[in-house]
Parts: sequence; C-alpha cells; structure tokens
Amino acid sequence: MQKVVEEAINLLNKIFSERFDDFHGLYLYGVFTDGKNHRDEDIELVAIFDVENKYKRELIWPIVGKVETDLDVFIDLHPITMEELQKDEDFYDEVVNQGIFFGV
Repeated sequence: MQKVVEEAINLLNKIFSERFDDFHGLYLYGVFTDGKNHRDEDIELVAIFDVENKYKRELIWPIVGKVETDLDVFIDLHPITMEELQKDEDFYDEVVNQGIFFGV
C-alpha cells in the first residue's frame, strides 16, 4: 500500500481515537485497496462510530483538512455508524467485504 495512504490512515486513527470514545476504526475502500499508487485519486475511508451526528462532523472535518494539507492528499471520509452502513447493502459490501479495516 502506498506509504502516504498508510500515514493518513494512521494519523486519523490516532487522532480520532484520542478525541472520540466511540470511534472503532477506519475502512479503506476503493482504488487504494490494491496497494498501488493512484495519482490524483481520493483516499476513500469510512470512519465507524457508535454515534454519528452534526456535532461530531463539525469536529471531524478540521482534522481531515489538516491531514489532507499536511500530507498533500485528498480524503473522502464517511463518518457513519455500523448500523447505518448495514442499511445500504451495496455500500456495505464495497466497504466491509472488499475494503481493509484498520482498527484502533
């Protein structure tokens, strides 16, 4: 896997686990799951929380923005609960069954 993708995931996992007691980890899905460098592609991530709401999103986006700026990457992050993820069968399959989980 591309080093910068791993670095972004590790940073987000560390920061989210420090700031949110209900954070469980990140799923990497999409093109970067093949471990190759994909220039100009977003790093597609799903962040699993027990509770996902507007307040939490307001705290998350500045963190994601800083990681994007520091690492010069684009991150497409979906904060969601596992229950909500399971309601969308196609997205669930793409994320959980085809993606890679990075727990805390």
